[in-house]
Amino acid sequence: MSFLSTFADAAPASCCCGGAAAAAPAPMPAPIDGAFSLVDHFGTPADQRSYGDRHLLVFFGFSHCAVVCPRELAKLGAALQALGPLAARVQPLYVSVDPARDTPAVLRACVARHPGGFVGLTGSEAQVEAAKKSFRVFARRVPDAAAPGGYVVPHTALAYFMAPGGRYLAHFAESLDAPAVAARMTDLMQGDTP
Repeated sequence: MSFLSTFADAAPASCCCGGAAAAAPAPMPAPIDGAFSLVDHFGTPADQRSYGDRHLLVFFGFSHCAVVCPRELAKLGAALQALGPLAARVQPLYVSVDPARDTPAVLRACVARHPGGFVGLTGSEAQVEAAKKSFRVFARRVPDAAAPGGYVVPHTALAYFMAPGGRYLAHFAESLDAPAVAARMTDLMQGDTP
């Protein structure tokens, strides 16, 4: 049971001001919408419902990232391996914030270098912007003469854990290590109810 549902359940059934039952307050919106419409690293359209009854572990980044993305993908891959059989219930997704360079083929090669079975996702500029907005991700192209293509894309370094179908459950800061991420995912999967 989440804090939001606990809060809604604790709302008073009647009001002292009018004597009649008051309407229950509207539930608070989830902090992350979780919707996206992109293409995977094989060029197949994909959205938050494409992965059936699996939870989604979503990380935004770009293939030319020199430090943050390789470190976080390795950590998240290790967390997935630590889940053991529960890992089969999670589909990890690596969403590009650099669609100009991250074609499906580039992402396919990128995710193959990391453990965990990540699926790379990309799309048009508009599709990627919509996904970023849905997850409240910051990413902005910044000139960098030393980088491939002359730019880098600093971005939010959170991993999002979503229930099947894309309902937000939690996010994991980059400061969490792999065992902590694995433990939290395990708790969330064991306690998750629609």
